[in-house]
Amino acid sequence: MKHLIITLGLLASSAFAADVGISVNIGQPGFYGRIDIGDYPRPPLVYRQPRLVEHMSPRRPPIYLNVPPGHARNWRRYCRDYDACDERVYFVDNRWYTREYVPRYQAHARGRYEERRDARRDHRQAPRRGNGRDRDWEHGH
Repeated sequence: MKHLIITLGLLASSAFAADVGISVNIGQPGFYGRIDIGDYPRPPLVYRQPRLVEHMSPRRPPIYLNVPPGHARNWRRYCRDYDACDERVYFVDNRWYTREYVPRYQAHARGRYEERRDARRDHRQAPRRGNGRDRDWEHGH
């Protein structure tokens, strides 16, 4: 009986360990995918000309991707992973992404977070009617 309980415990713990995942988002080192160039100067590119696998409408602007080197070389094989087979794609240099884009993106995102915190703080400190015992205030009603 002890062996059965120990075996079940080990199986359950390994199932929980398999559920652990890692998430990397844009603006973090190690992120691969579409990036918004916005007001950045044109970044250093892996290839001068955009890559295109399938025909597309020439009216859409090209997109910029940060991808592992093997993906850029074999783009026809990997374009579906990025949902970009029918897009004109420029591959940015990963060193530029890590050294230039990530720090600037994080500083910009941090500024937006601070603005949201300030707005929320102002809202909560707004003058209220009554005796200050409004129970719905904390419940969002």
